[in-house]
Amino acid sequence: MPDSSWYDDDAGPVVRPYALTGGRTHYDAAEFDLVALIVTRDAPGVPDEHRAGPGGAPQPQWAPDPEHEMILSLCRTPLSVVEIASELELPLGVVRVMLGDLLDRSLIEVRRPAPVAQFPSERVLKEVIDGIRAL
Repeated sequence: MPDSSWYDDDAGPVVRPYALTGGRTHYDAAEFDLVALIVTRDAPGVPDEHRAGPGGAPQPQWAPDPEHEMILSLCRTPLSVVEIASELELPLGVVRVMLGDLLDRSLIEVRRPAPVAQFPSERVLKEVIDGIRAL
């Protein structure tokens, strides 16, 4: 009998991360930065039954997994990708694939982090200091 001492009965069923993503290891259409903010959209875009799949055939209706539902619930207020992974206690790669599923169905919105402002030039800083000294 294999050694199963690495988990106990209270742990519940063990689900491998690849089972949550259907074996996918990354999302091809977009890169989710660790600090990108994810927020649930109020109204989804085009319903799945009206989207065309490969060859123009309609896609089958998509039923979200419980983890997808948890992401949608968590992201009613904007959360970063890394916060979502932490809250769900799932690997970052798995969360990125799941976010991709939700983004494909227009259920979430991705807000990129604002670029860091450029520091003013040394000349501007000297003028500010001179202006303060003149007071």
